[in-house]
Amino acid sequence: MSGNDNPYSNSLGQMSASASYGAAPAPAMGSYITDTTTANFTKDVIEESRNQPVLVDFWAPWCGPCKQLTPVLEKVVNEAQGRVKLVKMNIDDHPSIAGQLGIQSIPAVIAFVGGRPADGFMGAVPESQVREFIDRIAGPPGADQAAEIEAVLKEADELLASGDVNGAAQLYGAIMQADPENAKALAGMAECMISANQHERAREALTELPDEMAKDTAIQAVLKKLDQIEEARKLGDPVAIERELAVNPDDHAARMKLAKILNVEGRRDEAAENLFYIMRKDRGYDDDGARRQLLQFFEVWGFKDAATVAARRKLSAMLFS
Repeated sequence: MSGNDNPYSNSLGQMSASASYGAAPAPAMGSYITDTTTANFTKDVIEESRNQPVLVDFWAPWCGPCKQLTPVLEKVVNEAQGRVKLVKMNIDDHPSIAGQLGIQSIPAVIAFVGGRPADGFMGAVPESQVREFIDRIAGPPGADQAAEIEAVLKEADELLASGDVNGAAQLYGAIMQADPENAKALAGMAECMISANQHERAREALTELPDEMAKDTAIQAVLKKLDQIEEARKLGDPVAIERELAVNPDDHAARMKLAKILNVEGRRDEAAENLFYIMRKDRGYDDDGARRQLLQFFEVWGFKDAATVAARRKLSAMLFS
């Protein structure tokens, strides 16, 4: 979903090209594999295993099964793309480490995690078993990227909430570059466009999506927000409406309009209070329309939003007291 033809690819003039996430080039094939010595074992294995799991392949030139296992190990480790590293140790040249670990036959593969041996196997096992071993040690493929994406999403959300629209847009764009069908990142990018008064571009970005993305709650919430903004534009001048309410506080139609306008202006607590006023005065107005409108606000604000939490408490007290 990157490229100049996308409606959100260059939003606000700063996008994923300058974002830090995913900027590092993928390591070249073979850079996950190295040889070690007794002197370097602590650095290459013990210390490195605190960054990610390290598999140590104990082998010898005369070992026939070692020659079968080594290419399989190297293939699977390279395909794992950094989830693990492979360190090879020739026990003919460097026998002491294998002796300390009690290794009596080779090939033997020991996985180090957090500076300590965690698991291992012996013999020339098939490729499928090597993959299972790595998945058990390092977690399933994509787990690290998923965790990183979640962390970047959280950071982007915090930037947007603090008003740093450009910073948030950069991170959302970088996530979409790594995961083009990430609905939360796309919804966040659309929120950035809304903050920049690019409402048409925001709606365009959310059209013609794959079915699963289109149904995502984050996407649906932004679309409802755009609908609320468009509706509020047609409701008139909020100052004039407030004057009307000063004369006639029980003009529920006017108060409903004011609540909708306050909502799109970001004055969520005030919007909710106007709806509570209507509910206290006349629950039957517009077939309980004030409560239904408040629930629509909740869908856009989000379950954890402070205004949602506060208003839900008041609503519960009103309904069940």
